[in-house]
Amino acid sequence: MFSLGVVFAALGLERVRWCTVSEQELSKCNDMSKAFGEAGILPSLECTKGGSAANCTQMIKDDLADAVTLDGRLIYQAGKEHGLKPVVGEVYDQEIGTSYYAVAVVRKSSNITINSLKGVSSCHTGINRTAGWDVPVGYLMDSGRLAAMGCDLPKAVSDYFSASCVPGANGVNYPRSLCQLCRGDAAGQNKCSQNSQERYYDYSGAFRCLAEGAGEVAFVKHSTVPENTDGRSFSPWAQRLRSQDFQLLCRGGSRADVTEWRSCHLARIPARAVVVRPDTDGTVVFQLLNQGQRRFNGVGTKFQMFDSAAYGAQNLLFRDSTTELVPITAQNYQAWLGDEYFYAMQALSCNPNTLPESLNWCVTSTEEIWKCGEMAIAFKKKNLKPAIQCISATTKEQCMELIQKKEIDAVVLGGADIYTAGKTYGLVPAAGESYSADDSSNAYYAVVVVKRNLSNAFTISDLKGKKSCHTGLGRNAGWNIPIGMLIKRGVIKTRDCNIPQAVSEFFSASCVPSAEQDDYPSKLCQLCIGDDNGNNKCSASSQERYYSYSGAFRCLAQGSGDVAFVKHSTVFENTDGKNTESWAQNLKSSDFQLLCPNGARAEVTQFAECHLAQVPAQAIMVHPDTSIFALYGLLDKAQVYFGNSNGTGFKMFDSSTFQGKNLIFKDSAVKIVPVEERRTYAEWLGSEYIESLEGMQTSQCSGAGNKTSQYLLMTALIPLLILCQVQGLD
Repeated sequence: MFSLGVVFAALGLERVRWCTVSEQELSKCNDMSKAFGEAGILPSLECTKGGSAANCTQMIKDDLADAVTLDGRLIYQAGKEHGLKPVVGEVYDQEIGTSYYAVAVVRKSSNITINSLKGVSSCHTGINRTAGWDVPVGYLMDSGRLAAMGCDLPKAVSDYFSASCVPGANGVNYPRSLCQLCRGDAAGQNKCSQNSQERYYDYSGAFRCLAEGAGEVAFVKHSTVPENTDGRSFSPWAQRLRSQDFQLLCRGGSRADVTEWRSCHLARIPARAVVVRPDTDGTVVFQLLNQGQRRFNGVGTKFQMFDSAAYGAQNLLFRDSTTELVPITAQNYQAWLGDEYFYAMQALSCNPNTLPESLNWCVTSTEEIWKCGEMAIAFKKKNLKPAIQCISATTKEQCMELIQKKEIDAVVLGGADIYTAGKTYGLVPAAGESYSADDSSNAYYAVVVVKRNLSNAFTISDLKGKKSCHTGLGRNAGWNIPIGMLIKRGVIKTRDCNIPQAVSEFFSASCVPSAEQDDYPSKLCQLCIGDDNGNNKCSASSQERYYSYSGAFRCLAQGSGDVAFVKHSTVFENTDGKNTESWAQNLKSSDFQLLCPNGARAEVTQFAECHLAQVPAQAIMVHPDTSIFALYGLLDKAQVYFGNSNGTGFKMFDSSTFQGKNLIFKDSAVKIVPVEERRTYAEWLGSEYIESLEGMQTSQCSGAGNKTSQYLLMTALIPLLILCQVQGLD
């Protein structure tokens, strides 16, 4: 045995100090320590008093203890706040291999889905309970269905559901609707109490609340319905219930039979796990416990690791239902918790007590400061929280730097700036804009349009030597995306970082309307026609008839070019009688097709499948430590008052009062939307758009260093070309 001790000493663990959360647990721990010692199990086990799980995690961080067993929510907090890692997991039911699944149950006869929960009545196991509160509330927030201003979760839930029974939510700080459906005991007493005197308490109680018609959805665990139907329960209320009369709500919007909880649930609840400091060798802790469970987990031993009855309590040190302890290979708290549960906990950690007094909002022009000041006043009058403070910076990139340093909180950015904010400064999207259906000035598709031609049906790989029509130099759909993508894929080769020159050598002739520039290759203006008098040829204005979307399409339609780079709506806006100008009035949309990146041709209606990239909407970018749920909760509430263009007073999506355009938010925005699954800058922008951006920032040009990215943020086009980094000005 001595040699084992030497090994453990070398690993820095001559003993394992176990942190206990109660007197009863300390008593059981001392008995376990004694049993292990008598059996010669090493390293030695010592028991220390923590008093609570939160204290224990702090003590482990401070090296006053080494290990404690925690449930999912506490593993999340210990991992996030103290960097602790799970090293040994509990196993219960072999069939499930984890604790259980949190599910949402409805009557089969209802037509409710996860997308239509708003306004229904709800049954919960109890306040702050995992399956009945934490997971459904966290999931609804994370998916953007539920917004909580000021991180006031009970208020948000009360506004979301028409009425509820949440046993325990009966204190002064809780909205009354959270106890509205509760019924108390047989005498009508103890209504909404968090114990069995409330008949709708716990799993079976929440299900009973649904079964008896008080609520329309119940948040329970996967085994609740089978345990209380088909004659398995002796309770009078449950005896006639049949499991086939109920269904589960799936995350994707569908419904499933109650037996299909593995694939249809809100989250898999992780098993409890032993956590330690990041520098502790987890294998040593497992070896200690593994020797223990071999000796003290069965009939005939005095000490039982997985039984707490002798101490007058349940689940001391380990859950009593544990069948074995297993080593955790990926010692990473997020991996152990699983994405579904992890993201629900992340949303749930939106805490009013940790919210800043105010959010510092970054603005970059005099007009924006003016609008931001009015926005702050308007929000304050409606008592929206947190309050807004406006901070001025000289460039968007300076905003990004200040957010990275946590000196300010938020800035609204578009495409290329979102890329820089995410890649260079580590910022993440907290919310985004959504635009009206008839205004596709953003979040549109960049497409390649050609004439339908059976005898010469060339594809995207045959573009070399063709004549090209572009909306304008430095514009997203007409230049940045197509040229960036062709460069990134090696189709267009750039020399000396001169993109205009490379494009002029690739196409036989083009019209790329641009500001007058020295050294601009003449072939890029060869197809342009200017105004009716032939003047202003190739100018980046409506005086050039081939400028912008309809101009580039006209260049194709009139036969000047073979291919036009535009947005997906351009063809429809200028064909089938929609455009009455003489050049367009006889055009049919069916006479045109799209070129797809995979080499196919598609109909113009198939733009969602056949495009170069989707141009992303603007996003509000923040530091990853900022609560995106607090920020979205504020803006979601704000747009109720200031989002539409009706009425007088401050308007979030209108800049005309401040003598500008697109100040803070785009004027074409109709609402602020949650990020949902798009949690990173890359997920927000999409791989196609990023590919085109990176094409414009080719490796040959990266030597320009940081100056390059500063130019990206300017709106002047001339220096951009020299640097071959062009930001879209659509």
